[in-house]
Amino acid sequence: FPMAATDPQVLALAAQITESREQDIPLLLLKLKGILSSPSLGSEESNKIKQDLYDYGLTQYCLLVLKQDHSQLHGAWATAAQLAEILSHCCVGLEVKEDPEEFYRKFLPSVIDSLLVLGRRLQARFIRAIKDKEKQDFLHWFQIVTDAICWLFGGHIQLAARVLQNDRFLQLLITDDVETAVVMMSVLHNILRINSSFLLQVEEETLHSVLDELVYKLSSTTNPAVGSAATKLLLLVAKSCKQLVQLLTARYKGLKGLLSKQWTGKGFDREVNQLLDLLYLEQSSGKGEMQKQHEAACVIQAAWRGFQTRKRLKKLPQAVVTLQRNFRAKREQELQHLTKQKEDEALKLQMQLQRQRAMRLFHERQLALLEVVHASQVNKYMQEMEEKSALTIQRFWRGYRARRIFHQQKQSLKEYKAAVIIQRAACKFLEKRRRRRPLSPWKEPKGLTDEQRLALQQKVDDYIKLHPASQMSEERSKELHVQAQAKLAQFLLRNRLDQRAAQRREALLAQVNTDVELLMNAPGLAESTEKDFGAFMSRSIPVATKARQAHNTMLKYTRWPWWKKLGDEFMEDDVIPDDAINTELETLFIGGRK
Repeated sequence: FPMAATDPQVLALAAQITESREQDIPLLLLKLKGILSSPSLGSEESNKIKQDLYDYGLTQYCLLVLKQDHSQLHGAWATAAQLAEILSHCCVGLEVKEDPEEFYRKFLPSVIDSLLVLGRRLQARFIRAIKDKEKQDFLHWFQIVTDAICWLFGGHIQLAARVLQNDRFLQLLITDDVETAVVMMSVLHNILRINSSFLLQVEEETLHSVLDELVYKLSSTTNPAVGSAATKLLLLVAKSCKQLVQLLTARYKGLKGLLSKQWTGKGFDREVNQLLDLLYLEQSSGKGEMQKQHEAACVIQAAWRGFQTRKRLKKLPQAVVTLQRNFRAKREQELQHLTKQKEDEALKLQMQLQRQRAMRLFHERQLALLEVVHASQVNKYMQEMEEKSALTIQRFWRGYRARRIFHQQKQSLKEYKAAVIIQRAACKFLEKRRRRRPLSPWKEPKGLTDEQRLALQQKVDDYIKLHPASQMSEERSKELHVQAQAKLAQFLLRNRLDQRAAQRREALLAQVNTDVELLMNAPGLAESTEKDFGAFMSRSIPVATKARQAHNTMLKYTRWPWWKKLGDEFMEDDVIPDDAINTELETLFIGGRK
């Protein structure tokens, strides 16, 4: 503990937390709110208390509690929201002198991440809530957490850029719920109000995602609160930097028409008109010089055409009729061109909205993947998805190429099959002829002469003399026989146990593979039903599923077209390739006694 004078309330709370159980610590940490509210904020006494809380580890305790499962705490989400508010007040105004890098580089970013995670969980439960009382409670707690985030990066400005770059913030912003969307846009408004240049410091993909979501909210909703918040944010972005105005003009072609048609007269016309003025000013400044040259060329062309027309009118009185006809045709052509141009712009806007919606859904799935899949499995999951996509593309391309080559080489295929039939007949004919050929008469091997037999007998006798056989008694022979029988029985018993152990390992490995495949194909926790839980609690369901898949694979092989079986002319009708049958059986677990 530090040696300087410490507030007695902090000392008493630290001692009480040290002696308390782990489940009682969150309720004790709530007393920090009363300790912090006793002095006036910003005073030296308040800063001294915050320093003592950090030195005694109470601030770190709050962060550790926020990282736990909030549903297991006393008071559940209400306690978590209050702890988030207390943690943000403890960090603002705190100046760490010992090891400041640990505080500013590690502790504060960890606090921001924990608060965003808590906000995401509250938002999800607010959306899933059915009763009005539950929705009001979750919305109140969500606003407390977002206010804590705003208070934290208001006291430490460098955290605002980290909030923008956090995937959890994008996930909170990308939502169809009106109440939480307005709250998150207010958080973004506070970030830009502190320093609007943060948008130029983040990655281009993050900037585009934020702007895409704001424009999407303008185009997909008619709620005045959402429209007003999104319009004010876009106006603040446009006022912050001319580069961002150019990005809005180039990336969102139909934004001006959307603002003027859909959001005029909704109660925030001043912001809408200011944003439209900035967009039109940027568009006109880039085309001013070109517009002048175009107008000058049009004046010259009009003067020349007028001169030519008057000259022809003097010579040809009938030119008036031709001129009127040409004028009507040109006016009709212009009307058609304008109609087509409007249809193209509407179609382009619709395609752009669909593209943005698809991009938004892709971001939602990608961010939701961080909750469902463990961090160590994300790269493996993405690699498997890429491999499956590549295999699908290759399979379709090879099928198309095989069908095209098959149609092109139909005549050569007929010749090939004819040659195969001729070769088969020739082989059968040669085989029958080879069987009918008479066998050659048996010739008796030549025997040994008397001299050779005597010499061989002499060599055998000499070897026996050099290597006499050892004499063994009958008792010794029986003893060796009993030992051999015992070792043989021991070996057979050990071999049987090894076979059972190997069979058990194979069964466990197959069971693990089956469970892994079920987990990979299982839906998310939010989409799971009782039927999905039964698939993991019962062993018969995966076995039946795998057996059905193997049966379907075998039926699929029997229904193949004839041109897929061209390499099987010499295969028996009742023989099926093992690869076709065992495609799905490699990970099948057959239950049995262990």
